[in-house]
Amino acid sequence: MGVLILAGVLALFITDKNNQKKKKSGAKVLDERITLKKKDKIPYGTYVAYKGLKQLFPEAQIITNRQEPGFWDSLSLFEKHQALIIVADNFNADDDEMRRLIRFAKSGNDVFISAKELSGMAPAELEVSTIDLSEPTFEEEEGILIASDDSLLVRLRKPYFETDTIFAYPGRNFSSSFTKVNNEVANEIGDGVSGLTNFIHLKAGKGNIYLHLAPLAFSNYFLLHKKNIRYYEMIMSVISPDVQKIAWDEYFMSKTDIDFTYDNRRKRRDWFTVMMNKENSEGKKPFRAALWILILLLLAYVLLEMRRKQRQIPEVKKPRNDSLEFVKTIGRLYHDKGDHRNLCRKMTAYFYEHIRSKYKLRTNVLDESFVKALHQKTGVPEQEIQEIVQYIGFIDTATTVTEKHLSGFYGKLEAFYQKA
Repeated sequence: MGVLILAGVLALFITDKNNQKKKKSGAKVLDERITLKKKDKIPYGTYVAYKGLKQLFPEAQIITNRQEPGFWDSLSLFEKHQALIIVADNFNADDDEMRRLIRFAKSGNDVFISAKELSGMAPAELEVSTIDLSEPTFEEEEGILIASDDSLLVRLRKPYFETDTIFAYPGRNFSSSFTKVNNEVANEIGDGVSGLTNFIHLKAGKGNIYLHLAPLAFSNYFLLHKKNIRYYEMIMSVISPDVQKIAWDEYFMSKTDIDFTYDNRRKRRDWFTVMMNKENSEGKKPFRAALWILILLLLAYVLLEMRRKQRQIPEVKKPRNDSLEFVKTIGRLYHDKGDHRNLCRKMTAYFYEHIRSKYKLRTNVLDESFVKALHQKTGVPEQEIQEIVQYIGFIDTATTVTEKHLSGFYGKLEAFYQKA
């Protein structure tokens, strides 16, 4: 209890120091945090853009996605008339994720990506390269801190759009431009500073992939400045008007940001790192000091509580079930070796045998007729059966099968056996 009280006092002390600084400074400080989160109403959140989707697509279902590509809760790799909108500071899809996104687009869907950086396998798979634009410098104007020469300028090109009006605002730039585009497969449909391309369209089978390198064009500050909402309406018009389901993606916002190019492997300065290194006017780091004090107090509390207060009560073990232990041992052999693919295949083989012996269905072709037939015999929803089929297809084609994939596959099978 004493530890919690001390932590609260330290937090109040730090907050009070910050408030005193703001009162001494006459300038109004614009919240410069770039979150790009749909729930944030701060200047560089995307609350307006997310809420505007319902007005632009009144007939479509608007959902939020936090799952990796191909393992969505509400989207399907096999259906069409769907759209995935990704707004993030860094789009860092790996090889498997890029393949599944392209496969999703080829099925007749739209993938719209707006990000300042493209890392991982994205530049290679999409045959593009980019360059980051200048960092901002700040000046005080009428009591407000603003970016002096870092404002965002964007424009959509004719004949792809009806107008080539330039849209701008006095806030952050935070954008990039393409330095290489394969014009055999891509159309350059928008530009930014100095006319450099920042928006391209790639055709993928029956669907489309759009790459946009100015994510702050989706920010509240930009869209609410003068008539910039028109830019948002025009840029969203590229999504098919008969779309039935639109997913606003948050997976790539929370995914660990690692630069896979060459041998550079760096982690982004997140909020915790910033707080740990934040200095006050005296050059000290109060948050770091408070955290270390809290850790030492917790350690002292644990050491004091480690003293035994009573005689240890012997544990009474349950009778062993040797057959169950044998099954668990066999499962651990594959799991401990990290052979997740082999274990998934054993689970798949058991699933096939179960379907053939109990429901007298063939398992050599897992198509739509198989899904419907199994649904009729078991009563399990077609969507859940389709997800099991997707997992089986993924296991056969994926380069790597992680423990996360193994756990997800096991959960889908267990849910099936319980309902069937």
